[in-house]
Amino acid sequence: MIDPHFLIENPDRVKDSLKRRQKEDLYPYVDELVSLGGTRSALLTERDTLRADRNRLSKEIGGMYRSGNAEQAEALKATVQAGNVRIEQIEKEIDVLEARRTELAMQIPNLVDDDTPLGASEEDNTVVRTWGTPRDVDFEIEAHVEIGTKLGILDLERAAKLTGARFAVLVGAGARLERALINFYLDLHTGEHGYTEVMVPYMVHRRILEGTGQLPKFEEDLFKMSEPVNGSDTFLIPTAEVPVTNLHREEILDASEMPKQYACFTPCFRSEAGSAGRDVRGIIRQHQFHKVELVWLSTPETSDDNHNTLVGHAERCLQLLDLPYRVVRLCGGDLSFNAQKCFDLEVWMPSQKCYREISSVSNFGDYQSRRMALRYRPEPVNGKKSKARLAHTLNGSGLAVGRAIVAILENNVQADGSVIIPKALVPYMGGLEVIPAPPAE
Repeated sequence: MIDPHFLIENPDRVKDSLKRRQKEDLYPYVDELVSLGGTRSALLTERDTLRADRNRLSKEIGGMYRSGNAEQAEALKATVQAGNVRIEQIEKEIDVLEARRTELAMQIPNLVDDDTPLGASEEDNTVVRTWGTPRDVDFEIEAHVEIGTKLGILDLERAAKLTGARFAVLVGAGARLERALINFYLDLHTGEHGYTEVMVPYMVHRRILEGTGQLPKFEEDLFKMSEPVNGSDTFLIPTAEVPVTNLHREEILDASEMPKQYACFTPCFRSEAGSAGRDVRGIIRQHQFHKVELVWLSTPETSDDNHNTLVGHAERCLQLLDLPYRVVRLCGGDLSFNAQKCFDLEVWMPSQKCYREISSVSNFGDYQSRRMALRYRPEPVNGKKSKARLAHTLNGSGLAVGRAIVAILENNVQADGSVIIPKALVPYMGGLEVIPAPPAE
């Protein structure tokens, strides 16, 4: 959530950010928040004045009674009582006003970074760098669906019998490849990169999703449990970002603990309500998929450097898998609701002859931490205890598993239909170096 004081004092800056996001339709929300801020200030001033008057008059009333001026004392008591009624009324008005302010503020996306490119869609994103060179082969590379089905490692028909579209069954070497990628990612990040691994619940309460910004705006993209759990609306997690970033909600961390780096494997559940007709074949866009998520809790001073480091950690996965990719800086129109700035890693997909996203690495500034009251206390200054500050939150996929399988199948398929296993995964595949070619028809 944007700092309400900043919004009231800098509405033009907020509107400029909305314009960069192609969200000018939210200008009225900004105007109403500014107006509500003025009303709130006036109400607080009136309440504080009435309280001061009450304290002053109460002292005078006591003196009047002692001096025998009971009539004047009763008159002042009536004034105090009327003031108390008005104070109570003001408190109720402030409660209503605050609820409306929160409702509006929750609808306004994060301020975009000043360096964010202008643009309306992914077509306007800026390519930062590329790594690796797509293969030049003398045969037609089929889509991963055909490759995996012929190898007998991907079964979409039986998955459809179980649960319908956008689900998959992996068989044999396909299931082993999924598990190998998960373990490879976790070992890399907890070993070479120094992350702390965590395992978290796959269901979370509404306030947890509000903390990271998926709610209230994107409820249609989530799977909601039909019955409350422990007295609260509960949802399946769309990504490990949600529970992991909330691990320290409503806490004050010590500066010496920062930055915190967590790696977490989870299944992810998404209704894909806004993606009708997109990637309906195969395992690129599913209702259930596996991912290893990397989450950082950072000080504001180091969050930009940490963001770049996080991008490098995600890139390292693709480099070790020897998969060609590129890094792009997202423009304002393609930036997620919560992100301040974002780099996408896009892996080469030969059958589509284009790069497709496999990781989004975002810096949220203090947008999420303000929602979840996540703070840290800087080091003492001149021996005096420092005031707690909001932390910065960052996260990125390190990496999505299903899309890595797609990329491995298409980039490593041979003319006979066999698929070479990346060297980094061979130990995780029990020594298997090649998924054998399918039997000749």
